[in-house]
Amino acid sequence: MTGTSPRKIVTPVITAWTALSAFGAGRDAFAAGVAGRRTAVTAIDRAMWGTPDERAGLVPGFETRGVLGKKGTRGMNRVSGLAVATVRSLREEVAADAATGLVLGTTTGSAQTMMETIRTALQAALPYHTDPATTPYGVMNGAAGQCAIWQGLKGPNATIAAGRPTGLSAMSYARRLLLTGRARTVLFGAAEEYSRARSWLEFHAGDAGPLGEGCAIFALTDGSAGDVPVLAEIAATEFGVCVDGDWKAAVARVTRRALAAAGPAAADVWAACASGAAGSAGTAESAALDAEVDAEVTLPALPGLLGETHAVSAAFQLAAVLALAGRTPAAARRAAVLTSVDPASGTVAAAILRLGGTQ
Repeated sequence: MTGTSPRKIVTPVITAWTALSAFGAGRDAFAAGVAGRRTAVTAIDRAMWGTPDERAGLVPGFETRGVLGKKGTRGMNRVSGLAVATVRSLREEVAADAATGLVLGTTTGSAQTMMETIRTALQAALPYHTDPATTPYGVMNGAAGQCAIWQGLKGPNATIAAGRPTGLSAMSYARRLLLTGRARTVLFGAAEEYSRARSWLEFHAGDAGPLGEGCAIFALTDGSAGDVPVLAEIAATEFGVCVDGDWKAAVARVTRRALAAAGPAAADVWAACASGAAGSAGTAESAALDAEVDAEVTLPALPGLLGETHAVSAAFQLAAVLALAGRTPAAARRAAVLTSVDPASGTVAAAILRLGGTQ
């Protein structure tokens, strides 16, 4: 139409990241742990946690009020504490304004808070005799809301729950916010807590392997600022569902779609990173990724290093790729392929990154 200005071309790029994990606090601790392939799953105090687990991948020394202080943290659960602390850490190095958006992935929020609230309502003299300080944390988007409140983020605020691929779903959602002009900067990632409730749920579900926890947060911008480092460009994200139990075929289909969508950006693959899910689904995923992608580097399966981190597992995969790319000059301007599967829901995901220069 005459007189209309052309739509601005937006290129979503990741410019910064940080993590809280069993490796420790911050990007450097995470990068060192992945590079050294160090197992951070350790023995835990079963009496203190009240869980059936003997080992877990806990964030070392993390206690919400000890990290964030006493003001505003009464009733704050562990997953919210992990998320708020990680977002605060990233905000210290990201030039973001009040319009910055936030997309946070989770499993259910906090199973521990939900169960405690329900138990109190059933046992109290009246069902509404619950602690009002815990109420905001009993909903799935409680952690995302607290992150926005603590950091004054007034842009779009969303909570994503998509099983183990949640981190890739959050990245895709953040990308769409930029492409549609809803924000110029979006912080995205995922968080998962270790708790008595989660431990017993997984114990009765019969899932294998020790549990882990943590949070990883990334800054995604529209690429308009030329003075910030570009760690990676999101070339493609694709999702699917395994409906017939053939996980290898499902992962292969989604990976091919992602590679095709990425086009020339996926021509030279430096690294491949599978989710390392337990059981036959994870085995099939790794086999499909090996068959579809000729990668120079295969990243370690993170559950073997950090424990099963569920909602934050794909976000930790992304952090691992960026961590190793930042230490490897040969990775610059090449591609990385990430896949994730969730046996519980049947979800399959793949993402292609075009990596920037060394960090």
